[in-house]
Amino acid sequence: MSKTKDTLYSSPVGTVNSFEFDQSVVNVFPDMIQRSVPGYQTIISAVGLLAEKYVQENSVCYDLGCSLGAATFSMRYQIKITNCKIIAVDNSEAMILQLDESLEQNSEGIDVEVQCADIRDIDINNASVIVLNFTLQFIPIEDRLIFLKKIYQGMLPGGILILSEKLKFDDVRQQELQTDLHHTFKKSQGYSDLEISQKRSALENVLLAETFTTHQQRLKYAGFSSTEVWFQYFNFASMIALK
Repeated sequence: MSKTKDTLYSSPVGTVNSFEFDQSVVNVFPDMIQRSVPGYQTIISAVGLLAEKYVQENSVCYDLGCSLGAATFSMRYQIKITNCKIIAVDNSEAMILQLDESLEQNSEGIDVEVQCADIRDIDINNASVIVLNFTLQFIPIEDRLIFLKKIYQGMLPGGILILSEKLKFDDVRQQELQTDLHHTFKKSQGYSDLEISQKRSALENVLLAETFTTHQQRLKYAGFSSTEVWFQYFNFASMIALK
């Protein structure tokens, strides 16, 4: 898929609508996420390496909230065993249609099953690797523990959850600093102050960030034995939770 430049918020609008993963976002998504999430490509590359290391024979890898399948393809390229598969799930029909097209154009690697569904509703079974790449932050906070318990129960012993999230910070100074650093990053990627402001308004009450401590405690309550940050770039982090 060609990378079309993200200009969705480049012109002033009277009312900024809530962010949705619709066709307009799909059209620019590779450019949008690369220029909006510091360290995104590093995380995607590491997902493949982690999947190669932790995938188990006759198991399933899940990419939950897969969008256009960046993590799916990263796992697919790296996994060497053949008796496993990837299940990629997203509730955006526009995202899934584009992913289906991309998979048709590239059939190399292990099987990929694509589902257009709410990730909270799917069955999770026999999982050795599960990826939630900037996905949990869009689920209502009250649903997150129940969902993570479901993930834990569907995982094999020795399985891993890779959880990438935008973080918030309890300390007001840190929160202001990290937010400012993120905006500085986005400006370095060519976004204007107007684009940053309007995108932030669109994501308000849609993307609900939490602290690392909150994530770590919730994952413990869900059953995971250990959770640590393996990568952080300003207020974006990726964690590994072990079963």
